[in-house]
Amino acid sequence: MAGRATIRRMLNVHVYNRHRPACPHRANRFWKKCDCPKWVTWHRDGKEYRISADTREWKIAADKALKIEMQYRESFDPKPPQAQTINMAVRLFLADREAQHLRSSTISKLTTIFEKQFLTWFTDNGLHLLREITLPHLQAWRSTWKDGPLASKKKQERVRGFFWFCYRNKWITDNPALGLSRIKADATTVDYFRPEELRAIIQATDSFGKIDSQRARLKGMVYLLRWSGLAIRDAVTLERSALGDDDRLILRRAKTGVAVALPLQPQIAMYLRHMMTHSNERFFFWTGKGLPKSAVADWQRALRRLFEIADLKHADGTPKRCHPHMFRHTFSIEMLLAGVPIEDVARLLGHSSVRTTEKYYASWVKARADRLEESVKAAWVSR
Repeated sequence: MAGRATIRRMLNVHVYNRHRPACPHRANRFWKKCDCPKWVTWHRDGKEYRISADTREWKIAADKALKIEMQYRESFDPKPPQAQTINMAVRLFLADREAQHLRSSTISKLTTIFEKQFLTWFTDNGLHLLREITLPHLQAWRSTWKDGPLASKKKQERVRGFFWFCYRNKWITDNPALGLSRIKADATTVDYFRPEELRAIIQATDSFGKIDSQRARLKGMVYLLRWSGLAIRDAVTLERSALGDDDRLILRRAKTGVAVALPLQPQIAMYLRHMMTHSNERFFFWTGKGLPKSAVADWQRALRRLFEIADLKHADGTPKRCHPHMFRHTFSIEMLLAGVPIEDVARLLGHSSVRTTEKYYASWVKARADRLEESVKAAWVSR
């Protein structure tokens, strides 16, 4: 009986997809973003159980799986939660995330949030046990954040994930993070560089620094970001072999793992091949030494300085806030305004789903804008 009780206490319930025949992700039962029916499964006493989660949303199915799991665990392990320390909980949480083989940049962000910020704040305020943390404590800590709205929203999601991890491990009986109010952040508003603004940025490269090769590489980076739509990490780590003799870029996006095949303008491809660069024979914009994130940070600083030189302004004379990702927005929006279907733009961007593209760029689709304009004019006539 003791062995059987142990099996029951360690019961794990998993979510999986029963993919529709037309689903492009049929090979992966655990793909979270498709709208196929979700099921849950578990093993108990040597038998496998499967039931429908009655939903197509992965999160709802995961909640149902957790309820099933907790019902069995509470039935056979009624002991109160262990008095876990905050320090140990953070260590185990980060170890669990590393075991998931997340990107090193993601692990670095989690380490910064939970070791350098979360743990430090609670220790300084005399809290050492996980169960001592209350909603007012979390609200007080959140009030010290210096992040912008979007960054704060993402941080709060990670904090909720941490307490969810602690709850599933039965270190706490209540999740205080559930009471945190929603952070409002409009992540879908995008801005881009108009043609005259892009010309000003390119012209500003001639005033950057004192070394010709540095200016040439900076101009090459601007050309690549604008005309390829690559995220800055993919641009910085772009290998020379990715640019074929036919002026096409063939690569796999670091963030999504999606393969991208993108034709470059011949003059842009020629500039990349012949620009003055460093001695590394493998990469265009990276020495290959150190971590990619360090190289990305260097290029972000250079581009911020370039934007300062360009000194872009809105029509009312106020400074325009610029950042490197706006080149990617520019690529996408100009494509859509030229009438390229959003499905094709999604593939060029390396998005794993067209929904991601629509989230940011749906309002720029030319065909939709034309239909809207025609509908408005038709309404004029009908009156």
